[in-house]
Amino acid sequence: MSRMTKCARLLRHNQTDAERLLWSKLRNRRLLGYKFRRQQPIGNFIADFVCEDMKLIVELDGGQHSEQVGSDESRTRVLESRGYAVVRFWNNELLDQTDSVLQSLTLTLSQRERELDRTP
Repeated sequence: MSRMTKCARLLRHNQTDAERLLWSKLRNRRLLGYKFRRQQPIGNFIADFVCEDMKLIVELDGGQHSEQVGSDESRTRVLESRGYAVVRFWNNELLDQTDSVLQSLTLTLSQRERELDRTP
């Protein structure tokens, strides 16, 4: 088992409250029928949530991300170069405005569907 796979497995077992909440809304194709995976290795990164069909990565950011903006931007550029769209939400945004975040994700998935000309 690779180091990235081990790290991803550890992250799956130690979810934040925000990750646990979002996973409860995404798992088992609960959002528009799309399949999401959590803590998915992609190259040298582990994406929080990935919908491979739509090449969409959803990242949840805690307070530490306000101090690593440059690193997050670099990571996003690398993932976009691999064909992924990356959307980010703050943990507190998800916890306080869950419906709004889910509406935003629904809109993003619809846009990706048109861009990629795919349906679930």
